[in-house]
Amino acid sequence: MMNFLRHKFEMCKAVAFVTYKEWSAYRTHSLVSVFVGPVYFVVQYFIWTAVYGDSSTLGGMEFQQTIRYFGASALIGYLTMDFADWNLQMLVQSGKFLTFTLRPMHHRFFALSQKIGHRVLGFFFEFLPCLLIFSLLFGLDMIPQHMGWTVLSVAFAFLMNFYVNYCLGMTAFYFVQANGIRVVYQLLGNIFSGALIPLSFFPEAVQRIMMFLPFQYTNYIPAMVWTGSSSIGEMGLTIPQAVLYQGIAVIFTALLSEVIYRSSIKRFTAVGA
Repeated sequence: MMNFLRHKFEMCKAVAFVTYKEWSAYRTHSLVSVFVGPVYFVVQYFIWTAVYGDSSTLGGMEFQQTIRYFGASALIGYLTMDFADWNLQMLVQSGKFLTFTLRPMHHRFFALSQKIGHRVLGFFFEFLPCLLIFSLLFGLDMIPQHMGWTVLSVAFAFLMNFYVNYCLGMTAFYFVQANGIRVVYQLLGNIFSGALIPLSFFPEAVQRIMMFLPFQYTNYIPAMVWTGSSSIGEMGLTIPQAVLYQGIAVIFTALLSEVIYRSSIKRFTAVGA
């Protein structure tokens, strides 16, 4: 068992390192994206300043907590950004996915290893510069109040984002062109992940429905854990409870991705290879 895990780790490290080296040649792209987070934050700051007005609390969140929430949301986006759906769609459309069916490595594991290497690069060239901008320029205290739970929650968000996007990418086995599905998911994700509005501002019924959907596990819960909220959403989840639900959702989505993969691979015809 230990040899198996060591072998998997070495394969993951090798793919991640190659991906890191490959994308580091385009690190100026990462540096440009550093401006996205601060601009997003400034826009949210002015919007929520107007929304709060003279009120000190809205949706169970104080103004300062809301501002830190959007700062954390921007930082989490740098750590969990994923492109597995687009990559997989391109491989299926071009027929190049055929080469992965002949390799002694599951493509999903390869794609996850790629993401790890890509986000390690993002950590140094996107996350850290943006963290310094928030801390030094905007004077925000972006240090998580519960570091251990925050790291675990962000890791779950990282995996959830990957597995969901991989499932979306596998629709290319059925429709070839999966852009429409990806766009619809991104639209719903922007609304119900809490990227635009914290879910605590939504009605309780909507929040309860979101517990069974993947959106909030990629942004809302890790951002709330980051801010150290003692009660998350209308359900009043504690941080350990929220992270537990997040972990269960990740396991379910990972298993679902395997079920879909086994069904999808039977439809692959390698057209264009």
